[in-house]
Amino acid sequence: MTLPQQDLARQTPTRRRTAGALIVLALIAAIAVAGLAALGTWQVQRRAWKLDLIERVNQRVHAPATAAPGPGQWPRLNKTDDEYRRVQVTGTFLHDRETLVQAVTELGGGFWVLTPLRAADGSVVLVNRGFVPPEQRDRATRSGSDPAGETTVTGLLRFSEPGNGFLRNNDPAAGLWYGRDVPAIAAARGLSNVAPYFIDADAAAPAGEGSKRVWPEGGLTVVTFNNNHLSYAITWYVLALMAAGAACYVGREEYRRLRGGAGQGKGEDGQRRRQ
Repeated sequence: MTLPQQDLARQTPTRRRTAGALIVLALIAAIAVAGLAALGTWQVQRRAWKLDLIERVNQRVHAPATAAPGPGQWPRLNKTDDEYRRVQVTGTFLHDRETLVQAVTELGGGFWVLTPLRAADGSVVLVNRGFVPPEQRDRATRSGSDPAGETTVTGLLRFSEPGNGFLRNNDPAAGLWYGRDVPAIAAARGLSNVAPYFIDADAAAPAGEGSKRVWPEGGLTVVTFNNNHLSYAITWYVLALMAAGAACYVGREEYRRLRGGAGQGKGEDGQRRRQ
């Protein structure tokens, strides 16, 4: 085998390896770009879903109040269609079975006051009557009087929350509640035939100027939804473009190196032949 043939034999496996590496790089880049673009598209779809949810919830919040779902309707309730509905229920408060759940609101830290309300049909609905600061937690020292007799409550339908909040678990035995867990509260208070939801009561009618503030204070429900899907989508699409650009750059440089090596080999072969 002549010297040029030996050089060509050495270069051929190298070129093949380089070509194979370029193919693998192209496949990896295609998968990465497709995956990142798919994530961006998914976030666009999530944004459309979130905007639709926000619109539907806003319509429910500002709609006229309807009768709160009774026992016959409980099995069909779901968060997608029913949460934040404006509802109204009439019954008698069971103040001796009140439950305080730790809360943080625009008024500061304190407690939600959840009081069972027994309707005429015997069913019970937990009503979040509102917020009280720590110094108003005891009913005996709380400013204002508890509603007596038959009372009508209007507010937003909310579903039972997990049994924890503030990164802590509810402790019914100790009377420490961090989440508005309806089944757990009902069990701890010995209640039966309890609705699977609670009602966030509206704010009471404003008192006259200079009058003493009445606790608990309702109407503090925060109806907001995180909607960062557009920024997430842009991020994924930018990453897809960056991955595509990086792959094109590396592929181009490898291709140039491969072509340069091939050209150099041909030049050396020609020089040897002339010699």
